[in-house]
Amino acid sequence: MISLQNVTKQFGTLTAVNDMTLEIGAGQVFGFIGPNGAGKSTTMKILACLLTPDRGVATVDGLDVRTEGQRIRTMLGYMPDFLGVYDDLTVDEYLQFFASAFRVERRRRRAVIDGVLELTDLTEKKRAMVNSLSRGMQQRLGIARVLIHEPRVLLLDEPASGLDPRARIEMRSLLRTLGDMGKTLMISSHILTELEEMCTMYGIIERGTLLFSGTIADAYAAADVGESMLIRLEPDETTDPAHLAQRLASDERVESSVVEQDAIRVRLAFGQTSQHFVIETVLASGARVRSIR
Repeated sequence: MISLQNVTKQFGTLTAVNDMTLEIGAGQVFGFIGPNGAGKSTTMKILACLLTPDRGVATVDGLDVRTEGQRIRTMLGYMPDFLGVYDDLTVDEYLQFFASAFRVERRRRRAVIDGVLELTDLTEKKRAMVNSLSRGMQQRLGIARVLIHEPRVLLLDEPASGLDPRARIEMRSLLRTLGDMGKTLMISSHILTELEEMCTMYGIIERGTLLFSGTIADAYAAADVGESMLIRLEPDETTDPAHLAQRLASDERVESSVVEQDAIRVRLAFGQTSQHFVIETVLASGARVRSIR
């Protein structure tokens, strides 16, 4: 359903996406994990036909993003990390506007809008002004908007960003429902544990490079999660491996963390729980990661 083959995207001297190859099958829920600036948004914008890759081929349902943008947009819903809303409209007017933009038939619009309002639990807010909604409700409205033309593929960039704990739980429930409906989802986040329970597969991206792609079981096997992890780093003047190792070792989830040439070996105290902490800490540090095993 979604395919990237050796895709590269550069902005001047910055390589935002570096030779990425990725396959996401129909009906899969793919968690796209990485720190801010890793290349998640750029990848999604390429698939949404908002950016053109400099090299490589990106397709959605076999359609090339370079030449078939119009057809791809009819089957795809894209929600950016910063959602633009029209504050001076009611929720219903907002969805009516996008139903018209997506050319939903007039005779079907009422039923379609009522359906997405019910799905996103916004029916009671139908007449509320958009600017009166909480952050969590505005994010759910954003998902209602991308569902308005009944797409088969959803690209959701940090949908839980900025939400309080209760709103995050509500968002996870909504995303699970979309997955259960058989839609193909690509969901980005910088928090691994936020997506683990709902994803059928996921990938880890760092500085434009896809470090891993597969199922959660594959990730645990690759990381040899019973006792230890080996994190290989690229040479980088801005990262001090000794400082990063010390930071990891200071947490109770890590038994020990030592530098071995171009790598850090971490002994885990609590298996999968420790692995989540290590991956998130390393990615958040800004270190250039070559591999995680």
